[in-house]
Amino acid sequence: MFTESISSAKDISHETDYEKKGYLNDDFRVFHLKDSEKKEYSFHYHDFAKILVLLSGDVSYTIEGRTYPLSPYDIVLVDAGQIHRPIVHSDSPYERIILYVSPAYLDSLKQKSCDLSLCFLKARQEHTNVLRIASFERSLLYDCCRRLSASLKDTDYAHSLLHSLLFLEFLIQLNRAVIHNQIKYLEMNSSNAKILAILDFISAHLTEELTPDTIANTFYLSKYYLMHLFKAETGYTLNSYITNKRLLLARELLQKGIPATQVCYDCGFKNYSTFSRAYKKCFQDIPRNLMRP
Repeated sequence: MFTESISSAKDISHETDYEKKGYLNDDFRVFHLKDSEKKEYSFHYHDFAKILVLLSGDVSYTIEGRTYPLSPYDIVLVDAGQIHRPIVHSDSPYERIILYVSPAYLDSLKQKSCDLSLCFLKARQEHTNVLRIASFERSLLYDCCRRLSASLKDTDYAHSLLHSLLFLEFLIQLNRAVIHNQIKYLEMNSSNAKILAILDFISAHLTEELTPDTIANTFYLSKYYLMHLFKAETGYTLNSYITNKRLLLARELLQKGIPATQVCYDCGFKNYSTFSRAYKKCFQDIPRNLMRP
């Protein structure tokens, strides 16, 4: 059995605290949460990757216009910057383990023989965000989840180090399951095909000229209908979505050591002052080289 607990270097008790901030100060965080009553969640995004293991609940998950009905032990992968929200359908207890991990941390762990972000890459290739493992409760990943959850309450010698090791073991076992085809890629239950096409178009042309008029003309829609539809389906205005995606790309490029001025124009911003103000508002920091030593 899993026990409810939470990992925190600061006194953080709710997943929504991170949603408000939109950034992650540490390499990773782990939560074990349980809601006994039905709650409403708004659309949101993070600038870090998120992994959710559903333990119980009558829940579906919407990610970038795609909706997935979940079953216990489904694994939800949310890339940095992807708009998402859970939809809780009843008062059945909604229990889950959540892992937040910095893309820069994943990149720092990359070796010639392994890349722990492979599970995200494979999911993108399969055009899904949800993985399902047969007989999960008898798998090594389940055992790892159980021990990782228990480590959240551990105060014994070297407990922080053990917690970090168990986190890495979870990522390793998850990627092994992907590599050895022990998982099923879950198909979405419902979606708006037009919105999916628009989201794909934005991702493919993020560094180019992108305006509501351009997108509306491409998809033979009126600009006002497009903006209404986009807001209704994603919870975000079209312009704010594009800006947020560009800022997340900018941070990724800065982490690779690309100069801030070049990043500004490579990400579709027309002047540096506008880019700098938007970046500081989003990340509470100025645009600067974030490459790890």
